[in-house]
Amino acid sequence: MQWFKSPSFFPFLFALLALSVYFFNAHRPPSRAPEMAEESSKSIYDFAVKDIRGNDVSLSEYSGKVLLIVNVASKCGLTQSNYKELNTLYEKYKDQGFEVLAFPCNQFAGQEPGSNEEIQETVCTIFKAEFPIFDKVEVNGKNAAPLYKFLKSHKGGIFGDGIKWNFTKFLVNREGKVVERYAPTTSPLKIEN
Repeated sequence: MQWFKSPSFFPFLFALLALSVYFFNAHRPPSRAPEMAEESSKSIYDFAVKDIRGNDVSLSEYSGKVLLIVNVASKCGLTQSNYKELNTLYEKYKDQGFEVLAFPCNQFAGQEPGSNEEIQETVCTIFKAEFPIFDKVEVNGKNAAPLYKFLKSHKGGIFGDGIKWNFTKFLVNREGKVVERYAPTTSPLKIEN
C-alpha cells in the first residue's frame, strides 16, 4: 500500500486515465450522424458539387466511369509529381471511361490560397491539367464538403477518417462505390493497376 501514498501516484493515475479516454475515443467507430443527404446517399452519383467557375455539377454525369477523386493544392511539395502523374493517367485512360476529379483545398498549411480564378489559371497553365477542377472545398471539420464526408465514411484512413494532407486519393468504381483510399504520398501511377 506504500505506492498509494506516493506523491507520484495520483499524477500517474491521472495520466493513465487520460490515456484510456484518448484511446477509447480514438478507436471507437466514427459517429454515424451525417447530414441527411449523406445518410441516404448510396453512391457518389447522388451528390452535386460546384465546378471551378461556380456552376452546379451533378456527379451523376460521371455515372459508369471510374473516378479518382483528389484534394489538390498548388503550393505543396507533392504538387509537381502528382499533377504530372494525374495528367498521365488521365490522358491514357480518359477514352476508356476514367476521370480525375480535382478538388482544391486550403486546409493544409495554406497551400491553396488563391481564388478559384487563380487556381484555374495555375492548374491549367503551369500544371497543364485537362481533367475537371472543382470549387475549393474543405475536406475536414464541420464545414467539410458533403462529398468528402461521404468518401471518408466509406474509406477511413489508417489513423482515423480525417484527410491528413493534400493529394489524398479516393478510387470510385463504375457503380459510384468508393473502393480504395490512397495516402498523399502514393504515386498516382502506382494506382494504375
